[in-house]
Amino acid sequence: MTVFLVVATSIISTIAFYNQQLFELFELNPYKVVHRKQYWRLITHAFIHADWMHLIFNMIVLYSFGLGLEYYLSILKGMVSLRFPVVAYYMTMYFTAIVVASLTTLKKYKDTFIYNSVGASGAVSTIVFACIFFNPWQKLLFLGIIPIPGIIFGVLYLIYSQYMSKRNHDNINHDAHLLGALYGFTFPILLEPKLLYGFIEQVFNFSF
Repeated sequence: MTVFLVVATSIISTIAFYNQQLFELFELNPYKVVHRKQYWRLITHAFIHADWMHLIFNMIVLYSFGLGLEYYLSILKGMVSLRFPVVAYYMTMYFTAIVVASLTTLKKYKDTFIYNSVGASGAVSTIVFACIFFNPWQKLLFLGIIPIPGIIFGVLYLIYSQYMSKRNHDNINHDAHLLGALYGFTFPILLEPKLLYGFIEQVFNFSF
Protein backbone atom coordinates (compact mmCIF):
# COMPACT_ATOMS: atom_id res chain seq x y z
CA MET A 1 0.00 0.00 0.00
CA THR A 2 2.57 2.53 1.13
CA VAL A 3 5.14 1.39 -1.39
CA PHE A 4 2.56 1.61 -4.17
CA LEU A 5 1.70 5.21 -3.23
CA VAL A 6 5.35 6.22 -2.97
CA VAL A 7 6.22 4.68 -6.34
CA ALA A 8 3.12 6.04 -8.11
CA THR A 9 3.60 9.55 -6.70
CA SER A 10 7.30 9.56 -7.52
CA ILE A 11 6.70 8.48 -11.12
CA ILE A 12 3.89 10.94 -11.77
CA SER A 13 5.76 13.80 -10.08
CA THR A 14 8.89 13.09 -12.10
CA ILE A 15 6.92 13.07 -15.36
CA ALA A 16 5.24 16.34 -14.37
CA PHE A 17 8.63 17.97 -13.70
CA TYR A 18 9.32 17.67 -17.42
CA ASN A 19 5.77 18.10 -18.70
CA GLN A 20 4.37 21.53 -17.88
CA GLN A 21 1.02 20.74 -19.50
CA LEU A 22 0.50 17.74 -17.21
CA PHE A 23 1.65 19.77 -14.21
CA GLU A 24 -0.90 22.49 -14.91
CA LEU A 25 -3.62 19.91 -15.54
CA PHE A 26 -3.03 18.20 -12.18
CA GLU A 27 -2.33 21.13 -9.81
CA LEU A 28 -4.98 22.28 -7.36
CA ASN A 29 -6.48 25.51 -8.65
CA PRO A 30 -9.54 26.25 -6.45
CA TYR A 31 -10.96 28.67 -9.00
CA LYS A 32 -10.99 26.01 -11.73
CA VAL A 33 -12.41 23.41 -9.36
CA VAL A 34 -15.33 25.61 -8.28
CA HIS A 35 -16.06 27.63 -11.39
CA ARG A 36 -15.02 25.18 -14.11
CA LYS A 37 -15.99 21.94 -12.33
CA GLN A 38 -12.52 20.43 -12.71
CA TYR A 39 -12.99 18.21 -9.69
CA TRP A 40 -10.16 15.81 -10.52
CA ARG A 41 -7.71 18.44 -9.27
CA LEU A 42 -8.83 17.69 -5.70
CA ILE A 43 -7.05 14.34 -6.05
CA THR A 44 -4.38 14.76 -8.72
CA HIS A 45 -2.55 17.63 -7.04
CA ALA A 46 -1.27 15.20 -4.40
CA PHE A 47 0.63 13.25 -7.06
CA ILE A 48 2.76 16.17 -8.27
CA HIS A 49 5.27 18.30 -6.36
CA ALA A 50 6.93 21.67 -6.65
CA ASP A 51 10.50 20.35 -6.85
CA TRP A 52 12.72 17.40 -6.00
CA MET A 53 13.19 18.36 -2.35
CA HIS A 54 9.42 18.68 -1.90
CA LEU A 55 8.90 15.24 -3.43
CA ILE A 56 11.74 13.49 -1.60
CA PHE A 57 10.78 14.84 1.82
CA ASN A 58 7.11 13.90 1.42
CA MET A 59 7.95 10.42 0.17
CA ILE A 60 10.41 9.72 3.00
CA VAL A 61 7.80 10.72 5.58
CA LEU A 62 5.04 8.81 3.78
CA TYR A 63 7.17 5.67 3.57
CA SER A 64 8.26 5.82 7.20
CA PHE A 65 4.86 6.47 8.75
CA GLY A 66 2.83 4.67 6.10
CA LEU A 67 4.42 1.34 7.02
CA GLY A 68 3.68 2.11 10.66
CA LEU A 69 0.05 2.81 9.86
CA GLU A 70 -0.24 -0.46 7.96
CA TYR A 71 0.96 -2.22 11.10
CA TYR A 72 -1.51 -0.42 13.39
CA LEU A 73 -4.42 -1.07 11.04
CA SER A 74 -3.56 -4.77 10.85
CA ILE A 75 -3.60 -4.93 14.65
CA LEU A 76 -6.90 -3.04 14.71
CA LYS A 77 -8.44 -5.49 12.25
CA GLY A 78 -7.50 -8.34 14.56
CA MET A 79 -9.04 -6.59 17.56
CA VAL A 80 -12.37 -5.37 16.16
CA SER A 81 -14.74 -6.55 13.47
CA LEU A 82 -13.58 -4.52 10.47
CA ARG A 83 -15.46 -5.84 7.45
CA PHE A 84 -12.94 -5.06 4.71
CA PRO A 85 -9.23 -5.74 4.12
CA VAL A 86 -6.69 -3.36 5.64
CA VAL A 87 -5.79 -2.01 2.20
CA ALA A 88 -9.36 -0.72 1.78
CA TYR A 89 -9.19 1.34 4.99
CA TYR A 90 -5.68 2.56 4.27
CA MET A 91 -6.48 3.74 0.77
CA THR A 92 -9.79 5.23 1.86
CA MET A 93 -7.98 7.21 4.55
CA TYR A 94 -5.31 8.41 2.13
CA PHE A 95 -7.54 9.50 -0.74
CA THR A 96 -10.21 11.10 1.44
CA ALA A 97 -7.39 12.87 3.30
CA ILE A 98 -6.23 14.45 0.04
CA VAL A 99 -9.69 15.98 -0.42
CA VAL A 100 -10.34 16.87 3.22
CA ALA A 101 -6.97 18.60 3.55
CA SER A 102 -7.88 20.77 0.54
CA LEU A 103 -11.23 22.04 1.81
CA THR A 104 -9.98 25.19 3.55
CA THR A 105 -7.81 26.03 0.55
CA LEU A 106 -10.76 25.48 -1.75
CA LYS A 107 -12.97 27.84 0.25
CA LYS A 108 -10.31 30.50 0.79
CA TYR A 109 -9.07 30.72 -2.80
CA LYS A 110 -12.13 29.74 -4.86
CA ASP A 111 -12.23 33.19 -6.46
CA THR A 112 -8.46 33.60 -6.86
CA PHE A 113 -7.56 32.46 -10.36
CA ILE A 114 -3.78 32.65 -9.90
CA TYR A 115 -3.61 30.47 -6.77
CA ASN A 116 -2.26 26.93 -7.21
CA SER A 117 -1.18 24.24 -4.78
CA VAL A 118 0.60 20.91 -5.24
CA GLY A 119 1.91 18.09 -3.10
CA ALA A 120 0.88 15.20 -0.89
CA SER A 121 1.63 17.05 2.36
CA GLY A 122 -1.99 17.14 3.54
CA ALA A 123 -2.48 13.40 3.14
CA VAL A 124 0.97 12.68 4.56
CA SER A 125 0.05 14.73 7.63
CA THR A 126 -2.99 12.49 8.01
CA ILE A 127 -0.81 9.38 7.95
CA VAL A 128 1.60 10.85 10.51
CA PHE A 129 -1.13 11.91 12.91
CA ALA A 130 -3.00 8.62 12.59
CA CYS A 131 0.21 6.92 13.76
CA ILE A 132 0.43 9.37 16.66
CA PHE A 133 -3.18 8.54 17.52
CA PHE A 134 -2.44 4.83 17.74
CA ASN A 135 0.79 5.33 19.71
CA PRO A 136 0.89 8.87 21.16
CA TRP A 137 4.12 8.41 23.15
CA GLN A 138 6.21 6.95 20.36
CA LYS A 139 9.38 8.97 19.85
CA LEU A 140 9.69 11.07 16.69
CA LEU A 141 12.83 12.88 15.59
CA PHE A 142 12.07 16.59 15.65
CA LEU A 143 14.10 18.33 12.92
CA GLY A 144 15.50 14.88 12.23
CA ILE A 145 17.66 15.06 15.37
CA ILE A 146 15.78 15.66 18.64
CA PRO A 147 13.66 12.74 19.96
CA ILE A 148 10.26 13.97 21.08
CA PRO A 149 7.04 12.11 22.02
CA GLY A 150 4.57 12.03 19.14
CA ILE A 151 1.77 13.65 21.12
CA ILE A 152 4.01 16.61 22.01
CA PHE A 153 5.11 16.93 18.40
CA GLY A 154 1.45 16.80 17.33
CA VAL A 155 0.42 19.66 19.61
CA LEU A 156 3.37 21.81 18.50
CA TYR A 157 2.67 21.00 14.86
CA LEU A 158 -0.99 22.04 15.13
CA ILE A 159 -0.09 25.30 16.88
CA TYR A 160 2.59 26.07 14.30
CA SER A 161 0.33 25.24 11.34
CA GLN A 162 -2.48 27.40 12.70
CA TYR A 163 -0.10 30.30 13.34
CA MET A 164 1.53 30.10 9.91
CA SER A 165 -1.85 29.75 8.20
CA LYS A 166 -2.95 33.07 9.69
CA ARG A 167 0.32 34.79 8.72
CA ASN A 168 0.24 33.42 5.17
CA HIS A 169 3.72 34.77 4.44
CA ASP A 170 5.26 31.79 2.65
CA ASN A 171 4.40 29.47 -0.21
CA ILE A 172 3.53 26.50 2.00
CA ASN A 173 -0.09 25.36 2.27
CA HIS A 174 -0.33 25.25 6.07
CA ASP A 175 -4.12 24.93 5.85
CA ALA A 176 -3.70 21.53 4.19
CA HIS A 177 -1.21 20.46 6.86
CA LEU A 178 -3.59 21.48 9.63
CA LEU A 179 -6.70 19.83 8.21
CA GLY A 180 -4.76 16.73 7.24
CA ALA A 181 -3.38 16.39 10.75
CA LEU A 182 -6.80 16.79 12.37
CA TYR A 183 -8.24 14.23 9.97
CA GLY A 184 -5.51 11.80 10.98
CA PHE A 185 -6.84 11.90 14.53
CA THR A 186 -10.45 11.67 13.37
CA PHE A 187 -10.40 8.79 10.88
CA PRO A 188 -9.52 5.99 13.35
CA ILE A 189 -12.38 7.13 15.60
CA LEU A 190 -14.75 6.95 12.64
CA LEU A 191 -13.66 3.33 12.16
CA GLU A 192 -14.08 2.44 15.82
CA PRO A 193 -15.32 5.11 18.29
CA LYS A 194 -14.01 3.11 21.25
CA LEU A 195 -10.47 3.86 20.08
CA LEU A 196 -10.85 7.34 21.54
CA TYR A 197 -10.90 5.86 25.04
CA GLY A 198 -7.77 3.89 24.24
CA PHE A 199 -6.05 7.06 23.02
CA ILE A 200 -7.01 8.99 26.17
CA GLU A 201 -5.85 6.12 28.34
CA GLN A 202 -2.48 6.02 26.59
CA VAL A 203 -2.03 9.79 26.91
CA PHE A 204 -2.63 9.81 30.67
CA ASN A 205 -0.90 6.52 31.45
CA PHE A 206 2.63 6.95 30.18
CA SER A 207 6.11 6.37 31.48
CA PHE A 208 9.41 7.78 30.34
